[in-house]
Amino acid sequence: MSVKNAEKIIAPPQYHFVGDGFRVHNFIPGVRELSMKRMSPFILLDYGAKFYFPPSDTPRGVGVHPHRGFETVTIAYKGKVEHHDSTGAGGIIGEGDVQWMTAASGVLHKEYHEKKWSKKGGDMHMVQLWVNLPSQYKMAAPKYQAITNDMMGKHTLPHNSGTIEVISGYYENTKGPASTFTPLHMMNAKLNKNGKAEFSFPSEYNTGILIVEGAVKINGSASVRVNNFVLFENAGETFTIEAQENSVVLILSGKPINEPIAAQGPFVMNTREELVQAFTDYSTGKFGHLED
Repeated sequence: MSVKNAEKIIAPPQYHFVGDGFRVHNFIPGVRELSMKRMSPFILLDYGAKFYFPPSDTPRGVGVHPHRGFETVTIAYKGKVEHHDSTGAGGIIGEGDVQWMTAASGVLHKEYHEKKWSKKGGDMHMVQLWVNLPSQYKMAAPKYQAITNDMMGKHTLPHNSGTIEVISGYYENTKGPASTFTPLHMMNAKLNKNGKAEFSFPSEYNTGILIVEGAVKINGSASVRVNNFVLFENAGETFTIEAQENSVVLILSGKPINEPIAAQGPFVMNTREELVQAFTDYSTGKFGHLED
């Protein structure tokens, strides 16, 4: 196994609001080095760094909007979000939980701060990812995976280093519960101060990490602070993370989907014609109905 080196350390870009409930830094594809093609199968990464929302009787969030051609993955570190879609699926994403929605052929979708949480207010700290689908699955039936924290694979690291929580893929022999259409690894490394963890992924997989809390060293040298993203080279397999203080790190690595990407707004397809069809299907009601 050879070392997988960091290609670039990327500070969070300027934030913007999605709706009125999610204050996010868009790493993928908003940062030039993190294009949809470069980071495939991860085609969007909105990072909601820790942000305080005051109490509100009217929950903040994002109203009804469509998706087709990919999956959305929401990871909650702080706060609670309520989700509903036009298939009738939905629920509450609590702290430590993950919502994995396969939009595929098309859904209408809305998400708001959970009502009781909104009345109290508090820190919101979340990640939303879009995971692309290969062309053969873009028109598959939508589905929904509610992954609570206790469902995740938990791997205890030696020497009191911490725990790896596996959402999808594997860490050593510990498997994550999420079903995926292509090989991808998604996990949170919860490391105690001075704790170390080693990761190994195929050299051709697109790999990056996000420092959600704390600060870490990569491969014993490069120091990375909270809210920064590390892009790894597509060479070598193995890298280490060492926590300089108690830290949480999101690890992403996936086999690229080497197909054309045609993306516009809430649709990610393979051709311009498929995008036009998606807008037509949405405007003619083929995505179902959902009250705002």
